[in-house]
Amino acid sequence: MSIDEIRIAINRIDNDLLHLFNERASLALEIGHIKKNLDLPIYDPRREKLIFEKMQQENPGPLDNAAVVRLFERVIDESRSLERAKSKKG
Repeated sequence: MSIDEIRIAINRIDNDLLHLFNERASLALEIGHIKKNLDLPIYDPRREKLIFEKMQQENPGPLDNAAVVRLFERVIDESRSLERAKSKKG
């Protein structure tokens, strides 16, 4: 493949990731709403630990497990921030 072809493929994947990040954020908001109704905390360290463990087990590489955890920490942190912001607005 040429550089241009690879960049086109990367652009397509970036668009897919954007869609998936937003879909995940929407689901996190639904969970945040349920948690608020049940008076549960937004932060669930056990759940996050399970996510990190599962993603490391499923990781085919070439990213190493530490990189995968860092990526998911960021995604989860952004979801948690979104949940907090929405719960304050009502």
